[in-house]
Amino acid sequence: MFLLVRWLIRRRRAQKAAAPAAPPTAHGSVGLVLHQARYDLLGFLRNRQARFFTLILPLIFLVIFVGVFGNNTVGPAGVKASTYYVPGISALGLIAASFVNLVISITAQREDGILKRRRATPVPAWVLIAGRSLTAIAVSLAVMTVLLAVGRFAYGVHLPTSTIPGIAVSAIVGSLTFCVLGYAFSTACRNEDAAQPMVQAVMLPLYFISGVFIPNVNVPSWMRHVAEIFPVQHLAGALHHAYDPATHGIGIVWSDLGVLAAWAVVGLVVALARFSWTPGGRAA
Repeated sequence: MFLLVRWLIRRRRAQKAAAPAAPPTAHGSVGLVLHQARYDLLGFLRNRQARFFTLILPLIFLVIFVGVFGNNTVGPAGVKASTYYVPGISALGLIAASFVNLVISITAQREDGILKRRRATPVPAWVLIAGRSLTAIAVSLAVMTVLLAVGRFAYGVHLPTSTIPGIAVSAIVGSLTFCVLGYAFSTACRNEDAAQPMVQAVMLPLYFISGVFIPNVNVPSWMRHVAEIFPVQHLAGALHHAYDPATHGIGIVWSDLGVLAAWAVVGLVVALARFSWTPGGRAA
């Protein structure tokens, strides 16, 4: 009798092991993404360099620009100069979190074999990508919130309540766009040492000609036309529009969001065609 019961228990266990795994439900998929995002966020917070360049550097830029150029009122409406710098530096902080840091970290993890090992686990590839992107979006929104709070309480920059939806929508769309572009741009970085110089070589000129550091009116017209092609100016423009005292409505510039969405599609196509989980950019 004892042997019979033992045989039945073993047979039941074997049947359970051989049964196909049930596909993850919607709730289970969300849980996987949140778990992966939590893991990536902890990794980000433990990286001192990533914390400094993503969280602290934009705040330092804001303090320097307001300190150097002053915070005097300009124009007939008496708008403070910091009203221009806060949304501009907020765009920089958002890009730093959702693009610059993402490209550098993805390239480093790919070349160290971390992405390859993660891909070998049962976790679906889209969960790994979604979790990392969610972390980048959360960090970028946190950086922008801190900059907006510092601008409000330290420099008296007023954000109209009616345009808060415009700020939120523009920030989310911009962060999603630059996350996708980050995965696409990482395919051009062959090693970790090249990632940061390549990113800075592309972004620094765009910051200067796209109205992040200085107003567009001070830039030659041909540079403004070049900047209009790229997404940086449209993200900065959308945030500047929400801060403009003359803005009416919810502060959304649909043309800027349309350009950002178009760049997201381009980045998605490139990422799907070229993204690799293995070192050296070899196809997985």
